[in-house]
Amino acid sequence: MAHNKMQLVLSCLVTLAVVTVQVTQAVQYEVTNNVAGTTGGNRFDNEIGADYSKQTLESATSFIWRIFGQSSEADRKTIQSIKMFVRPIAPVAYASGNEIHVNSDYIARYSGDVKREITGVLYHEATHIWQWNGNGNANGGLIEGIADFVRLKANYAPSHWVKPGAGNKWDQGYDVTAHFLDYCNSLRSGFVAELNKKMRTGYSDNFFSELLGKTVDQLWSDYKAKYPQ
Repeated sequence: MAHNKMQLVLSCLVTLAVVTVQVTQAVQYEVTNNVAGTTGGNRFDNEIGADYSKQTLESATSFIWRIFGQSSEADRKTIQSIKMFVRPIAPVAYASGNEIHVNSDYIARYSGDVKREITGVLYHEATHIWQWNGNGNANGGLIEGIADFVRLKANYAPSHWVKPGAGNKWDQGYDVTAHFLDYCNSLRSGFVAELNKKMRTGYSDNFFSELLGKTVDQLWSDYKAKYPQ
């Protein structure tokens, strides 16, 4: 009987520990449509919606943690909430701090499956919230490339992206750099995760040599040779 009681106590403690971990790791998601009643606001409500956006941000966060190998809270940024706003802005979208702003005018004029497009945009912008940037010293093209790499691996790359091998330089950014990073990741599984980890405290192009044994310029040349245009 005493043994059974001890097992029950231990089981309760384990359950409590799991619940505690889940609570401490929880991230809250908020979505605000600042332009309800406009063309873009109405299309957001009708074809995307706040609930779907919250679910997408939650799924994106979990996916990003897996891509970056951030299995524990100690590995990642301390962020309690992510807030998304739909409103008229200049770019398609941008992330600042723990906020994501999406252009309502872009939603209004987008031709095609706008729900899928904005899903991909949210994966990209959520990556900016969670990724390390070398304390502000990382190459801007690389930062954008990593965000698009995540979008690529999540299978939300749009049809207008360039094909592998395109581009003039490795840090051109966005889809060009995303495909290059995918190539690097094929040389060493988990490369992007390790690169992001190194960028927690600073940045150097030498990170490529340290992880892959070749300079980033050598890797770019190899990559271009593999995908001749």
